[in-house]
Amino acid sequence: MPVHPLWLAVVAAVVGYLVGSISPAALIARARGIDLRSLGSGNPGATNAGRVMGRGVGVVVGLLDVLKGLVPTLVFGWIGGVGVAMVAGLFAVLGHCTSPWLKGRGGKGVATSFGAILGVSPLWGLWALAAFLVVFGLTRWVAAASVAAALALVVAAGAAWFVDPQTLSAWRFGWALALAGIVLFRHRRNLWTRISGRIHTI
Repeated sequence: MPVHPLWLAVVAAVVGYLVGSISPAALIARARGIDLRSLGSGNPGATNAGRVMGRGVGVVVGLLDVLKGLVPTLVFGWIGGVGVAMVAGLFAVLGHCTSPWLKGRGGKGVATSFGAILGVSPLWGLWALAAFLVVFGLTRWVAAASVAAALALVVAAGAAWFVDPQTLSAWRFGWALALAGIVLFRHRRNLWTRISGRIHTI
């Protein structure tokens, strides 16, 4: 008996959220007797993990965070198609940002979003990665690079919708817009702190 698409989407959302809610940064820190919430920025993500526990740990955490978005997206995409894949990827990002195991706290969602994007449209992921690397190379500021990647994703998805104006393209654009919105929202304090600090020095 085939699974109803709505039920499959619900399962994808639940599984994606649970996978996304697992925090490699917090687990590695706890295994080392470190409370990541009280060190660095306090954020349980790859950037702060690298800052507190070393660059190698930060890279490992970043790769694991990417896989949290990529694996559910690929699995549910194989089972139910791109629509279900987008549900799994979006909820993996939400789980990463609002982990119940961390009392609703979580990372900024950049790496997990990148994994989800790779599972749906690798080309969009390359555009986002390129924007991230260029801006980070110029500024050495992860928040600015993350915002640039989010904006590049929206532009890439919008261009794809313009070239192929179908309903699925519109849904994919909306999905990309949602991921970008999460990343921008999660970086709002970083951006405001840096911008307001520069304004005060003028």
